Amino acid sequence: MNQDYIIPNEWSIIEEGFEKDRVKSSESLFSIGNGAMGQRANFEEFYSGDTFQGSYIAGVYYPDKTKVGWWKNGYPEYFAKVLNAPVWIGIDIEINGEKLDLNTCEVNNFRRELNMKEGILDRSFHAILPSGLEIEVFVRRFLSADLDELGVIKYDIKPINADAKIVYKSYVDAAVKNEDANWEEIFWEPVNTEINNQQGFVQARTFKTHFEVVTFMENKILVNGSYQQITPTNAVKTESKVEFTYEVEVKANDTATIQKFGGYVVSTNHAKDELINAAKNVLLQSNEQGYEQLLINQKLAWAKTWEMSDITIDGDVEAQQGIRFNIFQLNQTYSGKDARLNIGPKGFTGEKYGGSTYWDTEAYCLPFYMATKNQEVARNLLMYRYNQLDKAIENGEKLGFKNGAALYPMVTMNGEECHNEWEITFEEIHRNAAIAFAIFNYTRFTGDQSYIPEAGLEVLLGIARFWQQRVNWSADKQQFVMLGVTGPNEYENNVNNNFHTSYCAQWCINYTLDQIENIKTNYPQDYERIVAKTSINAEELVAMKNVADNMYLPFSEEHDVYLQQDGFLDKDLTPVSELSKEDRPINQKWSWDRILRSAYIKQADVLQSFYYFEEDFSKEQLEKHFDFYEPLTVHESSLSPCVHSIQAATLGRMEQAYTFYLRTSRLDLDDYNKEVHEGLHITSMAGTWMSIVEGFGGMRVKNDVLYFEPRLPEQWKGFSFKINFRHQILKVIVNKGETTFELEGTEPLEVYVFGEKSVVQPSI
Repeated sequence: MNQDYIIPNEWSIIEEGFEKDRVKSSESLFSIGNGAMGQRANFEEFYSGDTFQGSYIAGVYYPDKTKVGWWKNGYPEYFAKVLNAPVWIGIDIEINGEKLDLNTCEVNNFRRELNMKEGILDRSFHAILPSGLEIEVFVRRFLSADLDELGVIKYDIKPINADAKIVYKSYVDAAVKNEDANWEEIFWEPVNTEINNQQGFVQARTFKTHFEVVTFMENKILVNGSYQQITPTNAVKTESKVEFTYEVEVKANDTATIQKFGGYVVSTNHAKDELINAAKNVLLQSNEQGYEQLLINQKLAWAKTWEMSDITIDGDVEAQQGIRFNIFQLNQTYSGKDARLNIGPKGFTGEKYGGSTYWDTEAYCLPFYMATKNQEVARNLLMYRYNQLDKAIENGEKLGFKNGAALYPMVTMNGEECHNEWEITFEEIHRNAAIAFAIFNYTRFTGDQSYIPEAGLEVLLGIARFWQQRVNWSADKQQFVMLGVTGPNEYENNVNNNFHTSYCAQWCINYTLDQIENIKTNYPQDYERIVAKTSINAEELVAMKNVADNMYLPFSEEHDVYLQQDGFLDKDLTPVSELSKEDRPINQKWSWDRILRSAYIKQADVLQSFYYFEEDFSKEQLEKHFDFYEPLTVHESSLSPCVHSIQAATLGRMEQAYTFYLRTSRLDLDDYNKEVHEGLHITSMAGTWMSIVEGFGGMRVKNDVLYFEPRLPEQWKGFSFKINFRHQILKVIVNKGETTFELEGTEPLEVYVFGEKSVVQPSI
């Protein structure tokens, strides 16, 4: 744990006291979003201290050119950067001629609260300006869940010990910089600025990709809660900025307020020449509803979201806060409304990793959206990959693969590979398997048999073809081997025969062959269409089966475990527990060379296979492999603790499961990896949900039926969650010695608890 300033609360993230050295961390933790855009918790007013300015628009990115030598033929042409969007929140403030700047004021009673129940961010403080003037400030901000192009700000200032002339300078500005820009690059080109009465518009386009965005605003002034007929004393527009100045004179203990409606409209949703009109329409709708109604609608929208996705924990406030924070951020990041979008590792909270699509979506996020949204939302996540299959085949062709072999990108915005590390881009190929597993997982959970004949089989076939061509025949071993790969454990690069990669390849080929037979028998018209499109033939299928049947999997007879890769036992197997505190985290303390030569594991690798394909292994095998690999795992990936929590719970090791759960649920709140200032770990948050539902709840789907093995940590009195299972809502309530169910639906639902059958009747 690196920080502990967040106050435990079941429904809110609360910070009290102003500390300059934690501003950037709090900007991440108090981020808000609505699926279409997001905003770090930057101050509206000017702040001269250290800050990470960040506002982001879903699907808007910049292709940063990659330069490499000839020896890396096939290397990605660019690295996709998620872009800091033009500023919409800006409100500079002067009081009696002094600029309000928390870096230069005396700040007292500072409090920030992210109300997760209602999707609202509040900030309040008492400040003494250098002149001695005392003020009280209250700021409320939210991104509308209904009008997802709109953000709302209410900024109150009350002078305490003197009358005051308050000047609000509200602006929108496209002259922004990215935190991860090289050489102070600028990514936005101004196109047009416009003022229409008290509405301001800045139109800008991204270089290269030519996304066009209009950032807009409209302001209203209130005194003591009453609207004032105050017009700007100054309205300025430059090539990239529009700014309105409002002057308000108030007595001591009176409150001046500015209400600001702002946000973005984007060329992905509107014609470029209609963007300003589209922005005017958003403002029209906003004004028709007004601030108070928008606030009511925000609360109602979030109440509806929580009705389905909430998890309750009785008796452990920190655990409750952790899971709700995770669920809240997931719902802020991806709503499922737009099939073109996906889930980036940082969501709308930072720029690291390019903010793009990773295998995290399929491996970790899909179960959450499958179970807490409707089936179509999860299907959209799968269709995202189907729609990019041609690009995945092109990606394979760049490396010399043929015949429709598909290598899905490690990182993408539009289907093209845009990662810039060779070891990850072309060696961490297990991401292909995550996509195949997601198809299997989706079908297993939803019972939707139509996806595979309509789209999924083509994806599976492309991936299976890749695996068939990627292996080498070893004359020495008389088996197929998988050379030069990187498994989920990125602290091992360019290894031979990584178990997880090879096992996934074997499974994927067998699953594809099974589905081909299924479609051939049950969906003959789809089969004929797919054969005509992909040229599947019997000879190719035999060759695939030969690879699957003869795949080499490294195994140690001495330890009776599958080995992470060839040569793993050549390493020093000193457990993590014997490392000194000064050595942790090793990714910040050790050289990369030292890490690669160590046995320390970044995240679940062999155990990732045991998570995916649980039914392929006995509980005894799981226990043996868990005991061998977990002591060597440093969990320096956000994706690691959740898998280990689930498996520890499966093994009945509840204290260990609980420890891992706390780590995954409070990874950012407590900043375990000392990097929260860069943004939140959004995709791993879905793993937190899994650790409760699949870990403590023991939920599995077998043969179209729900199975549960609920286990209660001793720290909890009980917990509950809901899942949308095949168009019926099942609530699972776990208390000491008792598990009960409530069903919202029309048909009785058969479930098994520790192998005993039970029939749940719909609630009347």
